[in-house]
Amino acid sequence: MTTSDEGLLILAGTPIGGSNQASDQLRETLRDADVIAAEDTRLFRTLLARIDVTTRAHIVSYFEGNESERTPGLLDDLEAGKTVVVATDAGMPSISDPGFRLVNAAIKAGIRVTAVPGPSAVTTALAVSGLPSDRFCFEGFLPRSGGPRRHRLAELATEPRTMVLFEAPHRLADFLSDAAEALGHERAAVLCRELTKPWEDVVRGTLDELHAWAVEHARGETTIVIAGHTVSAEQGLAQALVQVNARVAAGERLSGAVSEVAEQTGVRRKLLYQAALDEKAHNASGRANQRP
Repeated sequence: MTTSDEGLLILAGTPIGGSNQASDQLRETLRDADVIAAEDTRLFRTLLARIDVTTRAHIVSYFEGNESERTPGLLDDLEAGKTVVVATDAGMPSISDPGFRLVNAAIKAGIRVTAVPGPSAVTTALAVSGLPSDRFCFEGFLPRSGGPRRHRLAELATEPRTMVLFEAPHRLADFLSDAAEALGHERAAVLCRELTKPWEDVVRGTLDELHAWAVEHARGETTIVIAGHTVSAEQGLAQALVQVNARVAAGERLSGAVSEVAEQTGVRRKLLYQAALDEKAHNASGRANQRP
């Protein structure tokens, strides 16, 4: 319980695997809190039982659907001098999970914000992937619908850092299909599910191979690690043209797509634009020849 007149916001990292991942600091924090904002109150009470913690805190739900409307009340608790803990179903709050809005509001109000460090699917997947981990970027969940998702993937085609993303099981196969088209069918990637649990899945392969696997085996939220773009001696017009086509398929105008890709790859814009026009004409001719 808070011992001063100043409120305190604590982001509590919760286990992504077994209960033995819960630290003494996490147990103490949950036990002594005044208010706990939990992503799923039912799952959170199960966690309390698993890690043998009893708390007198007022437990409220705090998830994507009510985060905006619940944040002002939690801020009131903080300004009243209470200790408020945010806990998500697994992992670190505010990392593609609730928490960011309250953190932002607390900082603006001059309230101290701290964290109880814990496991994260992002860094755990990156560590076990075997892909370069010295520099990486986290993209979280990409847009759910195909067009915006393909547009974002096209923008990531030349990202040199290893990329970490999340995806839901019912969208995983479609995501991997779009990723293969935008990033390259042979791009190395790793799928990670149920990390640190006895039944964890870590599947490595090309984006094409992982797409074929996901069609039959996608289950549960998945962390995806994708190798960054590397510039090699073979990088040239053909590869740049693939990126242009992916951007156009995602809804960009041809001229704009060519300009962006030319700037990113170093391929001459005039040469790339002409190649795109030639390919478009060739495809149109092929379709015409197929008509009865």
